Amino acid sequence: MYKGRLQIHLNPDAPTHQNIAQYSFPHHDEKPRVSMKTAYIISLITAAAAQQLCKQYEAFSSDGYIVNNNLWGKDTGTGSQCTYIDTISSKGVAWHTTWTWSGDKSVKSYANSGLEFDPVLVSDISSIQSTAEWSYDNTDINANVAYDLFTAADSNHETSGGDFELMIWLGRYGIATPIGTQVGTADLGSMSWEIWNGMNGDMKVYSFVASDPVTSFGADIKDFWDYLTDNFSYPADSQYLLIVQLGTEPFTGGESTLTVSKFTASVA
Repeated sequence: MYKGRLQIHLNPDAPTHQNIAQYSFPHHDEKPRVSMKTAYIISLITAAAAQQLCKQYEAFSSDGYIVNNNLWGKDTGTGSQCTYIDTISSKGVAWHTTWTWSGDKSVKSYANSGLEFDPVLVSDISSIQSTAEWSYDNTDINANVAYDLFTAADSNHETSGGDFELMIWLGRYGIATPIGTQVGTADLGSMSWEIWNGMNGDMKVYSFVASDPVTSFGADIKDFWDYLTDNFSYPADSQYLLIVQLGTEPFTGGESTLTVSKFTASVA
């Protein structure tokens, strides 16, 4: 996940509110006069434009949450993607992303919402409560909907990766397949999950994959880390949790929109 200086870009082609006042520029010796109504309209336009993210890695953060138009694999294909924030507050995020991608059978992007927090040792975490409600308007695609969490021995590690990656696939469409091979199954959160394990470079990846789409999800994600600690020797006492994210990884497909009507997360 990209983490850096927040950039807010105004899109002159984006739809704006109707009845926008017409402007005439004063002479250089006159002070511009802006009415309260006009100032309010300008603020609405600015706020609306700030909710549209179309550039690669363009992100918006507020109240402890971040939404990122993470187009990290766009150069492996042809297409476009924009992400829109519907609401964002300390109570959670609602957002949607629309994409069209063609090309090889690789991930093109991971538009996501994430929780911002200071890194903490996994062994010191008592819970990672999270909820997610989502829908796709097109299932004739190659894509997933998944949580993505990274941990590292270095608490200052970039949040775009780590020593270990935990993915929780809530939805799986078409040819989308986790890294590695299936190594078992697990019953967690009153559900059965396939467990996949593989390497992404030097990073060990564990993926828990639901057999059918779970469009309304609520669980303590710490249970997944505990399972890995108990069954796969995951070193919880030396790994720092860096990020908790929920998003979609499209491989290929025609115009499709993922709508996340609710995402919340907390680390305690």
